[in-house]
Amino acid sequence: YLRVTDNHPEVKAVNYSVPTGNFGDILAGYYSKRMGLPVGKLIVATNENDILHRFFTKGEYHRYNIAESISPSMDICVSSNFERYLYHLADDDASTLASWMSTFESTGKITIAGDQLQRAQGDFLSARADTAMTLQTIKEYYDDHSYMLCPHSAVGVSAIHQLKEVNVATVCLATAHEAKFPAACQRAVDPLPTPPEQLSKLFSLKVRSSNCPNDLKTVQAFMEKRIEDRVNGVVAVASCSSTSSSSDSSCGCPFANGQAKKLMIGAAVAALAGILATQLVAKKR
Repeated sequence: YLRVTDNHPEVKAVNYSVPTGNFGDILAGYYSKRMGLPVGKLIVATNENDILHRFFTKGEYHRYNIAESISPSMDICVSSNFERYLYHLADDDASTLASWMSTFESTGKITIAGDQLQRAQGDFLSARADTAMTLQTIKEYYDDHSYMLCPHSAVGVSAIHQLKEVNVATVCLATAHEAKFPAACQRAVDPLPTPPEQLSKLFSLKVRSSNCPNDLKTVQAFMEKRIEDRVNGVVAVASCSSTSSSSDSSCGCPFANGQAKKLMIGAAVAALAGILATQLVAKKR
């Protein structure tokens, strides 16, 4: 927002196009707008897994099977954050929301119409970009602007073209470096640009994985032990034991102290301090 309004003082409200499947980042934009940030239009950009697009265009939040796409982080058939927005659409009435969600659990469908649909469409615009449209957007932006989009970011860019919102007041949120998706991007641009050295090294590194049984306490204990090992400079190679069942057991190695928990708390505090410092610097600008 600050970058746009600093460079274009005539812009009073900034629009955001957000590639989304889980409705998390764009929900943050919705909350920011309600809190007073001068946000203009919030654009929900989906791939062919378009439950959100269908809701905002037709009022149909109907669960379908997932279709595999080239933007896998958006291959979601039910958006886990969407219930938060529905609460506000229901006039902050928990009983109405509970009724909607109960219906959805039993039928896989929530349908709205009339004033509620108009309100939802007033809060969000939406567009859908399938694989062909996404690849075309990647190719056009590389050919015309020498800018390489990742498959997720390209969905957001396609959306603003479909909605004719390409202007200095519109921001498309990028999601990842395109070098993470070479197979998909090469379908649009061949040869691909040379990836950053730090990222290209990953492709030659050994893949490490650990198998854990489908048991919450075992997985939690495994993660705590792995963090403790890294804090102590130990290279962990053991996988989870499928026979672990007690709450104080982790892959045959008990988690004997609280170092990992202290580390996670310390990291969270440090991250919060960084965010606050960034906000203070922005205010001083």
